[in-house]
Amino acid sequence: MISWEKLLNHSRRKELHGSKESMGTGAGRTEIERDYDRILFATPTRRLADKTQVFPMEENDSVRTRLTHSFEVSNLARSIGVRLAFDYAEKVFGPEHDSLQVKRNVPSLLAAVGLAHDLGNPPFGHQGELAMQQWFSEKNLEGEIAIDFLSFDGNAQTFRLLTRLQLLNDQFGLNLTLGTLAALIKYPSVYGSTNKGGFKKYGIFKSEEAIIQEIWSHTGLSEGIRHPLAYIMEACDDIAYSVIDAEDTVKKGYASFYDLMDYLESHSKTDQTIKTVVESSRRYNNDFKKEQLSSRELNDISMQMFRVKAISEMITAATEVFVKNIDNMMSGKLEPGFELIKNSSCADLCKATKDFDYRYGFQHKEVLRLELRGNNYIKSMMTMLWNAVDKGDNPDFPFERYVFGGISENYRRIYMASDKSTYSKCQLVCDVLSGMTESYLIKKHDEFSSLKKC
Repeated sequence: MISWEKLLNHSRRKELHGSKESMGTGAGRTEIERDYDRILFATPTRRLADKTQVFPMEENDSVRTRLTHSFEVSNLARSIGVRLAFDYAEKVFGPEHDSLQVKRNVPSLLAAVGLAHDLGNPPFGHQGELAMQQWFSEKNLEGEIAIDFLSFDGNAQTFRLLTRLQLLNDQFGLNLTLGTLAALIKYPSVYGSTNKGGFKKYGIFKSEEAIIQEIWSHTGLSEGIRHPLAYIMEACDDIAYSVIDAEDTVKKGYASFYDLMDYLESHSKTDQTIKTVVESSRRYNNDFKKEQLSSRELNDISMQMFRVKAISEMITAATEVFVKNIDNMMSGKLEPGFELIKNSSCADLCKATKDFDYRYGFQHKEVLRLELRGNNYIKSMMTMLWNAVDKGDNPDFPFERYVFGGISENYRRIYMASDKSTYSKCQLVCDVLSGMTESYLIKKHDEFSSLKKC
């Protein structure tokens, strides 16, 4: 049986290793509240503004980037945290909820993991992950080395970034609280493990195994067991991916409000949640038709009302399922691979909206063209980075030395302190590529390519 006292552990890894913070800037904030602030001001967070959510290299400022997506997931997660802490405190957190300061800590923790959950994603979204996996498959890696990289995933890179790469002057990354780090883990297993807990992916690279074991030991968790609040972060990500990506698909002109309504109605004529959302959305749309609006304005404002209604339904449904299943979460009796949205009254609404996004947005010819362009940039850049890491200290290879010298100092420092094995080289390439924004990737790729031809 896990306890909230351990799950909301506000100790930091640096403290566990005998070091205390001395700047004295935490007055008025709980330690978990400080986590959100650290993530907000971190450089990788700002880089998300130039990374793809759905539409690569988007010039329309009103279409989401990975940063605006992360802010929205953070907001949704915080809103569920507020409802849990104020409306269900006794039921969810037990009689000790006041001493745990759940009204402050739970919304803040959920806001923090929502904001941080995509920090490790490479340029060009999930297509970027696929390109990296394909590039490694061509390297013919063997054994344990291959496992981490043939299935490279941004979630594991996020954990590595926050615990190791985002350095100041030590080896603790942003030094977040143990509770926040534990709740960040969507897939609670180490690459190559036989215990994935029923989840579809691994979530921790072998290089961070000791770190996650330390976190699990202090939070009462173990491999295959999620932090209960990670279920909420996942649900909010699903909500954003389905509802908000549909709004951007219409914003891009790839489909209309009416296409979405027709699609949802054809998906299910019996699902009550879909019926409620569609009826509400069409009612607002009919009212808006009476105004002097252009077709674009009518589409936009109608989609806004769809977004508001759909998110409201999904947030309520996810909260109810979480409260209903909290005892099983705390006792470890939850079924493997459990998800809040898939077990809620909004399951069909979420699935149908995601299907719409895929058909009209993700599979649009222009999106596929830009993803292919990004795929090519990533693979070509990885080849140049690999050669630089492999030969960058050899004066006989000036181009490779130049590329290696352009790698971030803290990334190079971590690599130079490693055993410089094939695994470490692969990891440095992943660290560098994942840390790039899309415009920076293209800029450096073109710079390196021109120099290589000289």
